[in-house]
Amino acid sequence: MKDAEMNKMLGRTLAFSSSFAMLTAAPVLAQDGTSQFEWEGEIEIGNESVFHSDVAGNEISNTYATISLGATYRFGPGIAAFGTLTAESLTDPVSDRAFKDMGIYVEELGLQFAVGDQVTVSLGKLHPVFGSAWDDTAGFFGGSLAEDYELVEQIGILADVEVMAGGVLSMGAFFADTTVLSESVGFDRGRNQESAGGAGNTGTLDNVAIQWRQEIGDTFYQIGARHLSKGTGDVSDENGILLGLGHNFGDTVGVFAELARFNNFGGGVDDATYATLNGAYYMGPWSFSGTLATRDLDSAGRTDLASVGAEYELGNGMTLGGALAYVDEAGTKNNIIGVNLVIPLGG
Repeated sequence: MKDAEMNKMLGRTLAFSSSFAMLTAAPVLAQDGTSQFEWEGEIEIGNESVFHSDVAGNEISNTYATISLGATYRFGPGIAAFGTLTAESLTDPVSDRAFKDMGIYVEELGLQFAVGDQVTVSLGKLHPVFGSAWDDTAGFFGGSLAEDYELVEQIGILADVEVMAGGVLSMGAFFADTTVLSESVGFDRGRNQESAGGAGNTGTLDNVAIQWRQEIGDTFYQIGARHLSKGTGDVSDENGILLGLGHNFGDTVGVFAELARFNNFGGGVDDATYATLNGAYYMGPWSFSGTLATRDLDSAGRTDLASVGAEYELGNGMTLGGALAYVDEAGTKNNIIGVNLVIPLGG
């Protein structure tokens, strides 16, 4: 199938999914008694403040809120529609602020199909699988550097294949969202354009990611690779590889490490290396965590992060957390404190 035809098909799918979601307002029970409609979400309210820096202009405080609501509707065996709405600040802070530039956008929207018992295919606006530091690390600053290479808001087709017990092969073809879904309500971030450039912002399905994740008891490892074609004005295609490893020592201690290497990161001139090492100790409702992370870009220099944090799970499911971080960004030293309250919704 040609890219143009595939893009038209994806557009029709997104339009159908959006129309269907508007009709879904309450849980419906299937004949077998299970819920066809399920939703969940999360509200995070927090503050991140640079309280000391070598550069006085870096000493700013950002009070924020992030609200995410996701829903799934099952049409029948093996077929489901899904979507996620997110509200958050859509610009980076340049001075002290509180809840500024808040906008609402569609983070995910599409259809999912089960093919037999081992294969799941998704198409629409998606998050291709490449790495997991933002999910598998503990603490306020655990995945803060690794988030640079997270693949989000992509239009494409993904497949998860259970090759063996505990082993999943995830792969997909995609491009950065340039549809109306890349816009936002409230604070208008504008529509993404191919002319903006950036690796993967090509408008065609010429970007790919593949990852193998294997779980063996309390241990997992993952190996991934990706290719993002250069966009308008870019220097070259981006190619990246990734290795990850995690282990839980019973219910008490968890460790996680992830290493990613990129050539022409983001389509630019820089090669990039990211490394994250994270550990957590759990004691009743308390969890204590530590993180060491680094980001090394050829021309921009190296950023090193060290952080310690603690979280307390309240009886109603909410989590209160806080952390301190020391960040050396190409020789500029910053001390940061972060606190947040996470409120789960639905379920």
